[in-house]
Amino acid sequence: MKQKTTRILIIGYGEMGHAMEHLLGNFHPAIHDSRQVPGLQHVDVEQEAGLADFVLLCVPSAPHQELLERFAPHLKKHCICLSIAKGLDEQGRTPAQIYEQTFNGRQPYGLLYGPMISEEIRADRYAFAELGCANVSIYRRVKNLFKGTGLYIWHSNDIAGISWSVILKNVYAIAFGMADELRLGDNMRGYLTVSALAELRAIVSRMGGKPAAPLHLAGLGDLITTATSPGSHHHELGRKLARGETEAISGEGVHTLKMVEKFRLFDYPAYPLYSLIHEIVKEPVNVAQKIRDYLENL
Repeated sequence: MKQKTTRILIIGYGEMGHAMEHLLGNFHPAIHDSRQVPGLQHVDVEQEAGLADFVLLCVPSAPHQELLERFAPHLKKHCICLSIAKGLDEQGRTPAQIYEQTFNGRQPYGLLYGPMISEEIRADRYAFAELGCANVSIYRRVKNLFKGTGLYIWHSNDIAGISWSVILKNVYAIAFGMADELRLGDNMRGYLTVSALAELRAIVSRMGGKPAAPLHLAGLGDLITTATSPGSHHHELGRKLARGETEAISGEGVHTLKMVEKFRLFDYPAYPLYSLIHEIVKEPVNVAQKIRDYLENL
C-alpha cells in the first residue's frame, strides 16, 4: 500500500494532465491550470508546490522555465519534479536543460518518456516509460509512486539520449502520416522505421546522448506508437501535409523543426529524411513528387 500522505501537484489539465490524475487519483492530487477549466477548482500553485512530494509538469516545454522559477523557492528539498514534455522551448532548450539551468543541482527532477497515449491510460490499458534521472534513488521513488497503476517504468541515466530521442521522434512520425495518406504501403513504413532510427542514432550521438538511446522506449517505442496510432497528432499532421493542407499545422514536432533551424542545433541538412520532412513542412506542395525525388537520391 502506498502512503496516503504523499502529496502531488499536477501542472496542466490537458490530455496528459487528465491521464496522470487518473493514474494517481488515490492520492487526491492538487491540479493547477493557467486556463479557466470548468469544474477545476483554483489552487494556489506556490502553496501547493510547497506541500508537494512530487510535481508533474503536464504542459509543453515553452512555459517550463516560468513555472519552475515561480514555485522553485517553495519546494521541499526532497520534492521530485517530473516532466512529460516532448519538445523544445523558445530558446531551443530541452526540458532537461531547462531543469538544469533553473535548479542548478538544487532540486531532483526526472523526465518521463515513452508510449503513453493518454486515451489508453484513461481506459486502464498498459503504458510504458523511461525515467531519465540522475540517480537510482529518484527512479525508485518515482517507480513506487506509479506502482500498481499500469504505467511501467524503466530507468535511464542517459538524459540527453532519451530527451533527443523523444523530441525528434515527433518529427519522424510526420513522415509516416504522409506515407499512409499517399498509400505508399507497408514496405515504405518499414523503410521509414529503419531510416528514422539510423538518423536518430546519429543525431542523438551528436547531441551528447548514447547511440543506443533511440532503440528503447523513448525512441523506437514512442516512434512506433506515434507513427501508427490513428489518433496521433503528428501522424495526422503528415496526412494533412500530403493533402497539401496548411491550416493548423502545428505541434511539438513542427516547433522542433523551427527551433533546430533557428538555432542551428545540429547540421540538419546532413540527415536526408529529416531534411525531407523539414522541406515539406515549410512548403507542403507536390509532396508525392518530393518523396519520389528523395527516394531517387538514396
